[in-house]
Amino acid sequence: MADRDRDLDRFMDWVKEKSPGEQTFHQAVRDAARDLLPLQAENEAYARARILERLGIPDRVIGFRIVWQDDDGRTQVNRGWRVQHCNAIGPYKGGIRFRPDVTVSDLKFLAFEQTLKNALTGLPLGGGKGGADFEPKGRSDSEIMRFCQAYMAELWRHIGPYADIPAGDINVGEREIGYLFGAYKKLAGEFEASLTGKGLSYGGSPLRTEATGYGLIYFLEAMLQRQGRALKDQRIAISGAGDVALHAAEKAVESGACVISLSNSTGRLHIDSGYTREDIAWLKTRTLADGKRLEDFARDCGRGDWTDGADPWDLACDVALPCATENELDGEAARALIGNAVSVVAEGANMPCTPEAVDRFHQAGVLFGPGKAANAGGVAVSGLELQQNVQREPRERERLDAALKEIMCDIHETICGHRETQAGRIDYAAGANIAGFRKVADALVAQGIL
Repeated sequence: MADRDRDLDRFMDWVKEKSPGEQTFHQAVRDAARDLLPLQAENEAYARARILERLGIPDRVIGFRIVWQDDDGRTQVNRGWRVQHCNAIGPYKGGIRFRPDVTVSDLKFLAFEQTLKNALTGLPLGGGKGGADFEPKGRSDSEIMRFCQAYMAELWRHIGPYADIPAGDINVGEREIGYLFGAYKKLAGEFEASLTGKGLSYGGSPLRTEATGYGLIYFLEAMLQRQGRALKDQRIAISGAGDVALHAAEKAVESGACVISLSNSTGRLHIDSGYTREDIAWLKTRTLADGKRLEDFARDCGRGDWTDGADPWDLACDVALPCATENELDGEAARALIGNAVSVVAEGANMPCTPEAVDRFHQAGVLFGPGKAANAGGVAVSGLELQQNVQREPRERERLDAALKEIMCDIHETICGHRETQAGRIDYAAGANIAGFRKVADALVAQGIL
């Protein structure tokens, strides 16, 4: 174990030298390298080709300036990026996020995770991620349109249906994808599957908005079923109140589970008896469409307890689903969940659990489903959207939902085949890292030293 730790430290010193100060990227790489360095050392072809070192540096990081005018005619200047991490098994694929605090480190970590995640889906997709330090909240529709057009004026030359296919992410939904796609179509002079998450009127998928949340529940069901348990009547604490959290809650409630919480950056909404379908429908309409806050629910509907500044992790629950943002669930939160007898944690967001939290879950015997597996439903349906665009054949919601469930169950079975412990338990984190890495590594070895 000491030698293994020394090897990991040496490798991470090399990564940090190549990408100084990028803490979230270092965290993601270390999480994977802990499982993958021994695998690479045992495989002569992987070691000779230095596969893990190659994945420790993206193929390229494209940075650019974005200049646009606001409604008052003032010139605004932002920064934009696209990280193209690895296209060994297919064109780069990953979302675009607009946040004022977005960093290259964040985008590199997300692109790294996306490479392994996309490999797990079985679809021919590489990994990428993009974004800009733009805050759409408080901006008019016209300003958002002009910003998207200015962003695409630089990005379009780097993407395309056989090169890099962006999608939506934080603050980039169907509206923004529409503006981005319209600008791409005009600049490139062609109507191609260059972005996913499009509207239904021009090639989008009817399940894309729900896909990550629904896929999370399908993966959770597979985890529970392997333990001889059903989702019905499980008490589930969920963080977040966006698309992933609300659609995970919706699917869980439909399956008979008792969802007891949602949250946002200002606090927690706890309903001990469980959210109803009507509660979820109200929240989907009011918070996602009408801009109401989660805390308005308790006042307007007379249900639930709102607590300022609280998160869900001190609530007694069987299952915890962190669906908000990276590193939201730390070691102390993990201790509280374990003290309340949580038995399963599955990540709906990207890397929402800190390394200390993950270690605590493993030590306590809590089943842990990492985001690169558990939240792969979004990119899975994006891949299906690409297929329908190429075939010029729309697909019905029911058909897509069945395909999504099949992909998530296949991911679960693939992981189980790679990392079952002697006690019969599954190390899902290690299994996901190893299964995704093997597919990418085999492709890189086959394609030579480039």
